[in-house]
Amino acid sequence: MEFIVNKQTKTVSITKEFGFGISLVWDAYTKPELLDQWWAPKPLTSRTKAMDFKVGGRRFYAMVTPDGQERWSVQRYKSITPKTNFKFYNTFADADENPELPGSDWDLSFSEQDGTTKVSISIYNESLERLEKMIEFGFREGTAGQLNNLEDLLVRLQNQEPGT
Repeated sequence: MEFIVNKQTKTVSITKEFGFGISLVWDAYTKPELLDQWWAPKPLTSRTKAMDFKVGGRRFYAMVTPDGQERWSVQRYKSITPKTNFKFYNTFADADENPELPGSDWDLSFSEQDGTTKVSISIYNESLERLEKMIEFGFREGTAGQLNNLEDLLVRLQNQEPGT
């Protein structure tokens, strides 16, 4: 995983390659039943309350601690180009979906070459303070944990597919 923080532009860039086809990786990022299996770094879990993956739609979900504490977030989808790119605005929220501003703009791009899918993520933060808080609270380590979870899920899914 490549993880680059640029405080001047208030962005985080993440790049990760997976040894799986783009359809499988895309599904893992866009289907709530799959997202909830990997989106939270252990020991947290992810629980989607609502998701409508379409332009103008949203995902409302919580990261849940082992003792049941919830940290809610809302992702509002701004653009979707199937199996190529999607963008969303992300913000923390309360349990009633009231946003805690400022948020961040996420841009996720997918490309495949020879059965390997590359995911490139750019996260623009509205404020330097928010970016610094993300880093302070372990965003790099959490992202690494998430992507390890995703790798494990992709292996399980690949093994379930008929004809493989």
